[in-house]
Amino acid sequence: MGNNNNKKKAEPELDGRILDRLFAVVESRKDADPGSSYTAKLMRRGVPKVGQKVGEEAVEAVIEAVLGHKGKLASESADLLYHLTVLWALAGLTPDDVWAALADREGKSGLELKAAKARARAQG
Repeated sequence: MGNNNNKKKAEPELDGRILDRLFAVVESRKDADPGSSYTAKLMRRGVPKVGQKVGEEAVEAVIEAVLGHKGKLASESADLLYHLTVLWALAGLTPDDVWAALADREGKSGLELKAAKARARAQG
């Protein structure tokens, strides 16, 4: 038939599994040289700095959403998710821990969940 020189490289799966792959990369950089890995450098700065970065990226994502910039919102959301995975790694969480928390909430009313959190805070 045709020339095989124009074969496209296989595209990665575009679904939630990409976060699992991202987390695996983040974990693999824990002990990397901070001089050659932004992730390693960021992790060395600890939870307070990474938490600050998560907050900054969240604000930037909200700004792009308010402005109606879908492409920029997607980019800022990717930055937010990256920094969030770094925070998870530093805190000893895995994506499976987060997926379990989401699964536990599935099918429950957001209003009920919010009321239960308020009751728990009030108790102590």
